[in-house]
Amino acid sequence: MTVVGFIILLVVAFVAGALGEAIAGRKVPGGWFGSVVAGLVGAWLGARIMHFGPLLGGVEVIPAIIGAALFVFFLRLVLGAGRRVPT
Repeated sequence: MTVVGFIILLVVAFVAGALGEAIAGRKVPGGWFGSVVAGLVGAWLGARIMHFGPLLGGVEVIPAIIGAALFVFFLRLVLGAGRRVPT
């Protein structure tokens, strides 16, 4: 992988992670770094589940976004941050 390819991969992962957070309605801890990690995990997860959509930087974009949304939802479920404290 070239340096330019790696940078494109990180940008696509960030966008997929940010869109996954928006779809899931929750944020991952870590700010932009957390979004990149969510996008990378989402791209891996999405590639295992489905194969369609445009390919950008070696990543299938639509499955990456769906996978990132699933990962964010699952992560927040496991961390328990989705629970509300009664007032």
